[in-house]
Amino acid sequence: MISKLPVTIKETKEGLMKKKFSAVNLVDEYLARIEKNKGLNAFISVSSEDAYKKAKLIDSSLQDLPLLGVTVAHKDLFLTKGVRTTAGSKILESYVPVYSATVVARMEKAGAIMIGKTNCDAWAHGASGENSDFGPTLNPNNKDYVPGGSSSGSAASVSAGLTLIATGTDTGGSVRQPASFCGVVGLKPTYGAVSRYGIIAMASSLDCPGVFGNCVTDVETVFNVIKGQDGYDATVTNHQLPITNHKLRIGIPKEYFAEGLDREVEKSVIEASQILKKKGVELVDVSLPNTKHAVEVYYIIQPAEVSSNLGRYEGIRYGEDRALFGDEAKRRIMLGTYVLSAGYYDTYYLKAQKVRSLIIQDFNEAFSKVDAIIAPVYPTAAFKLGEKSADPLKMYLADILTAPANLAGIPGLAVPNGKNKQGLPLGFQLIGPRFSEPVLFELGKLYERF
Repeated sequence: MISKLPVTIKETKEGLMKKKFSAVNLVDEYLARIEKNKGLNAFISVSSEDAYKKAKLIDSSLQDLPLLGVTVAHKDLFLTKGVRTTAGSKILESYVPVYSATVVARMEKAGAIMIGKTNCDAWAHGASGENSDFGPTLNPNNKDYVPGGSSSGSAASVSAGLTLIATGTDTGGSVRQPASFCGVVGLKPTYGAVSRYGIIAMASSLDCPGVFGNCVTDVETVFNVIKGQDGYDATVTNHQLPITNHKLRIGIPKEYFAEGLDREVEKSVIEASQILKKKGVELVDVSLPNTKHAVEVYYIIQPAEVSSNLGRYEGIRYGEDRALFGDEAKRRIMLGTYVLSAGYYDTYYLKAQKVRSLIIQDFNEAFSKVDAIIAPVYPTAAFKLGEKSADPLKMYLADILTAPANLAGIPGLAVPNGKNKQGLPLGFQLIGPRFSEPVLFELGKLYERF
């Protein structure tokens, strides 16, 4: 056994190359931890056989690969060849893909060891992890609280030390919010930076494959492995903005600090901005006036795309009968079908797309003055299990701080920042213009070095 598990990718690689431990030792330890923490319900499937097979290959031929021996847990939306992929839904309970998603394949080629598939809200519909057909995931920091969603199991598994890194998807905040609730780093890349090929779609113009890790450097390393064109997703480009030489400027949007924001959350974000200021970053007040419309726009466009994407699950070609759709999926199918129907398309969907353009313009104007924006991730810290599940609208409205970045297709990086008086993690997000991930990583690492 390993006396102390490595907590970063660098430590993992160095330990393996210097033969302080083996990849099989790592798999032993992580699988033991997963078994010990089964009560968290972070995993839907544990791929122990595949993990040991990959670990033995690594031990027999050590190579200097970016993710050598690094354990990864994939959100159960990512297709994994030969390992079942359920999307957190009983409809796909027995579905075993014949190919892997681009993200999965690239991480495997880079030396990563898949340890399992993580729990998530069914079809990624949710912000708490409570909508999974396989039961809710619990927050490792306090099991009475939700870990966030929809990438609940991924955030929880990294937070609990059940894997070193994990993948997720962010359609309206589903990487950043659970990262903040669980106290880990979470990246939502630019739309078009990472291929969506082989990932079960929720809302195709909003979905972004993302990453969870213990530090910004690890998330950056994984992003550099998975980004770029693959020939399968036509929206992907290899474009990337360089880090500028001038003094970095961060915008503070007044609309993100409005009524309803928890005082401890607000204080945490302001403290983080002041730390960055001490590091030489200039703080600038900015305005994003159309933020107030983001939730309405998001909950028209997203259900419309959901209703279209879920149409393929008719229980004939693959999957079980559609009667197994949960309440949240049914809600979104009905809402999406309604806004796309004749007589309502112009009134709702078309108008929402026009307002989406205004939200993008707001960000473009702000980024003409600053390199990035700092903001809260969610109005509160993690909430209790069952607290909001009976009121879906209340849950929807809380996406106000994360959904705008998805509507604009821009990157966001969630960074942990201490805990509140109840011992629950707090954090903030850094948002930048399209393909500005290097700038966000630089700012995130600058904060971590404090």
